[in-house]
Amino acid sequence: MKVAKLYNYNDIRIEDMPVPSPGPGEALLKTKACGICSGDVMPWYIEKKAPLVLGHEPSGVIVAKGDKVNSFKIGDRVFVHHHAPCFNCKYCKKGDYVQCDTWKNSKIIPGGISEYILIPETNLENDTLNLPETVNFEDGTLIEPTACVVKSLKRAGIRRGDTILVIGLGVMGMLHILLARKYGAEKIIGTDMVPYRLKKAEELGADITIDVSNSNLSEELNSITDGLMADIVIICPNSVSAMQQGILCAGPGGRVVFFTPAKPYETLIINPNEIYFRDINIITSYSCGPSDTADALELITDGVVNARKLITHRFKIEDTMEAFRLTAEAKNSLKSIITFD
Repeated sequence: MKVAKLYNYNDIRIEDMPVPSPGPGEALLKTKACGICSGDVMPWYIEKKAPLVLGHEPSGVIVAKGDKVNSFKIGDRVFVHHHAPCFNCKYCKKGDYVQCDTWKNSKIIPGGISEYILIPETNLENDTLNLPETVNFEDGTLIEPTACVVKSLKRAGIRRGDTILVIGLGVMGMLHILLARKYGAEKIIGTDMVPYRLKKAEELGADITIDVSNSNLSEELNSITDGLMADIVIICPNSVSAMQQGILCAGPGGRVVFFTPAKPYETLIINPNEIYFRDINIITSYSCGPSDTADALELITDGVVNARKLITHRFKIEDTMEAFRLTAEAKNSLKSIITFD
């Protein structure tokens, strides 16, 4: 089988590997599509894992399974999460799945951009979902990213009537816009510096967009909201400067979500009294767990999120490097996926 293997940020190779054989509690997936994640194109984040087979947003068809697998059958169309929890540890019992050691150590083999994927028993039983007939394989690649946004807005405590500011309008920013509207936000404001993405955000439901390439974000937001600023600020770029700007944009009692980590050499300096006396809550939201993927599949089934709205480019596995570069450019594209015959 062919796989796309990253050796460093500028070196992705298409290689041949043996097709894995499932053990008693495992299944073999024939991959139909896999998304390129914005996290995949953060050099410091992805290169520390190299060499690795790229991709963790796959959907496909189960073509083989072990004799102890009863939850799925050959021919099932599924989404599989690359991490899955144990459900038994103290973190799982709190629903904080990403802190579970099993979640951290679980994986799909060898990775998502591969013609076939071995689904280990933990992933198969604890976070693999059957796709309804109305959900196609391209839609299925959006389950994991949508689930990350479900978790983000849950942690932010989004309420009907909120004003939400989304900083950074890549695909994850767009998903925040789609879900914020679904969850009842009254005013949705998006910011970016790429005209294509600003226009797309308005098409997907943003009430107002701000081009931060030629304006001061906090001043513009102050004017738009008559000084009230935002109830929720979602910070998508992996940048301390974006985090600092986001904190300035939160109104009294506001919630600021760090949706993406900062670069490892950056340090965020905060005047604690500025957030204390305004009661600003800083919230992190890392990845997602099974409850989030289940909610995401429901949102996709209901048409709130789908491939037609978000997937802009499709590539074959041989062109993974081109898909990777397009995602890294973060300009006139949203979501790139790899499709398989």
